[in-house]
Amino acid sequence: MFTFNFAEGATVVSSLLVWLCVLSALFAFNEVARRFKWVGFALFVVLPVVLSALWFTVLSDRTYTDWFHLAKVYSSTAGCIGFWLIRHLHGTRRDGTFWRLSDSRIALCFPPLILAVNILEACARDIEVGVQYAIAGMDKSADSAVLLMGGPWNFMNAAAGILNIVTITGWFGICVRKATKKDGSRDMLWPDMLWFWIIAYDLWNFAYTYNCLPNHSWYCGVALLIAPTLCAFTVGKGAWLQHRAQTLALWCMFAQTFPMFQDAGRFRVDSTYDPTVYFVVSFLALAANVAVAAYMVLRIRRTRRNPYLSELYADLPASRKIRQLAE
Repeated sequence: MFTFNFAEGATVVSSLLVWLCVLSALFAFNEVARRFKWVGFALFVVLPVVLSALWFTVLSDRTYTDWFHLAKVYSSTAGCIGFWLIRHLHGTRRDGTFWRLSDSRIALCFPPLILAVNILEACARDIEVGVQYAIAGMDKSADSAVLLMGGPWNFMNAAAGILNIVTITGWFGICVRKATKKDGSRDMLWPDMLWFWIIAYDLWNFAYTYNCLPNHSWYCGVALLIAPTLCAFTVGKGAWLQHRAQTLALWCMFAQTFPMFQDAGRFRVDSTYDPTVYFVVSFLALAANVAVAAYMVLRIRRTRRNPYLSELYADLPASRKIRQLAE
């Protein structure tokens, strides 16, 4: 599935160690950002402003300037800022009553919207690669040219991404984790976003990176997907989307600033460009998302709930456990 850059001195062991370092760093930075409010503000508000000034001036000759990379870094950062506000913005009205942004139904439309936008960006890129590189060719839009091989897998995976959007449910149930002595993070919890949807998303997103970023998939398609999922299933239960946005934004800022880390040298890892692997990966992603969509329809028929106006999975034990963590 992957080929390591042995010509530059890489070994399987060294590649795995670097991959583990990336995974550990993403997990650690996300953990610090979620637990300390002002660290999160510094990482997702102050740092992007400073780095943007560098990207468009002294680093303009080597950073990514194609539409997709720029859209991804700024949309993921926007998500982090929006989630930070939902978690922490509150105040007192003139009449003395207390208000929280997390109580606003309008504000709670932001998380599914920014998530859907990010998925659509990738779907558009999958279709673009499938059409433009039906005959394999070099993509020279970024600082380092990469061979892209379009095929039916791109369109299968774009369909999986659309289903992934359709199955986003229960966003008016989004809430904030209550602060405790052990965890004062005030994570943004989403009780209706359960493990089966997360796994279907991970399979889809991995297929996307394998299809469209074959020289980056080792990092952004494996380490970058495992980090938020691991956090959501352990120390940061119920807050997968927040973890995903923060790790994605951090990785994108790193990749924009140090593109040669994954584009050249011993740390570069490429796909094998095997059509069978491409097809199988995208097929699994599509199958998983079809299964989640079918389960959603079944739940709608059983519960008679509107999945976009109420929580579809509120009676499931996994959802109730997340709800118990809320304020």
